[in-house]
Amino acid sequence: MPARYGSEICMHHDYATLRVSREGGIVRVTLDNPPVNVLDVALMTDLRRLLLALRDDDSARVIVFDSADPDFFIAHVDMSLVDAPDAFDGLAAEVPAGINVFQALGELLRHQPQVTIVKLAGLARGGGAEFVAAADMAFAAIGPAGIGQIEALMGIVPGGGGTQYLAGRIGRNRALEAVLSADLYDAQTAERYGWVNRALPADQLDDVVDRLARNIAALPAGVVAAAKHAIVPDDLAEGYRREHDAWAGQFSRPAAARLIRAGLAHGAQTRDGERELEDLLRGLPG
Repeated sequence: MPARYGSEICMHHDYATLRVSREGGIVRVTLDNPPVNVLDVALMTDLRRLLLALRDDDSARVIVFDSADPDFFIAHVDMSLVDAPDAFDGLAAEVPAGINVFQALGELLRHQPQVTIVKLAGLARGGGAEFVAAADMAFAAIGPAGIGQIEALMGIVPGGGGTQYLAGRIGRNRALEAVLSADLYDAQTAERYGWVNRALPADQLDDVVDRLARNIAALPAGVVAAAKHAIVPDDLAEGYRREHDAWAGQFSRPAAARLIRAGLAHGAQTRDGERELEDLLRGLPG
C-alpha cells in the first residue's frame, strides 16, 4: 500500500526513477534519475508505466511534472545508448506501428486524459525538451530554466517528436532556428516564442503552477475531459514518419556515433559537462 502523509498519498517506491504523490485530483511526479536525469530506458519505462496506469483513472485530473534535481529537468536521451542499440527493444515491442519509442512516449503524454503540466526549473535539452513540448502546458523559471534541441551538434536531428512539436508551437521559421542553432533558450525567450506558456520568477513558479493545478482539479466533473476532447492534439502521424526517417538517416552516418562518443569522453552526462553542453560539443575535435 502507498504510504500516507495527511491527505497526500505517496507512491514513489513503486518507481525506480520517479517520486509520485497524489493529493485529491492532482498527481505530482518528480523525476529522479541521477546524476543528470537522462532519458534512459529506466526513466522511459517508469514514465510509460505511470501514464498508462493513470490513463483510466477518472479521479486524477492533473499531472504535474518537476525534477528532484534543481539543475536538470531531463538532460536529454541517454547518449551511451549509441553503444547499446538493443536497449530499447523491450519498449519497442509495445510501441504502435509507425512511430519509434521516443515518439511513442510523446504520444502517450500528448493524449493523456489528464491535464499535464511541466514545471521547468532546470535544463531540458533534446529528449527532455521534447517531453516539455509534448505536455499540455509548461511554465519556466526565469534564470535557472533553459530549453533546447541540441541534436544537430551530435550530427542528428530531433527524433522523438521535437520537430513536430516545435513547428506546431513556435512556427516553422523558429523551429528551424531552434533545431539548427542547437542553442539553449532562456525562459523569457521560450515564452516569447511560445515554447512554454509563461516565464516566471523562480520564487513564484511553485505557487503559480500549484494554484493552476488546484483550480483545474476543482472544476466540475467532466469539464477537463470536455476541454481535452474539444482542443485535440494535432495528428502527427505523417510528420512522425518524416522525422524518424530524417533522424535514422543521420544516426546511421559514422559522424553521429563519433560525435556522441566524443561528447561522452569529454564530459557529457556529467554535471559539469552538462551545464555548458553546447560549448562542449562545439569544441569537440573535428
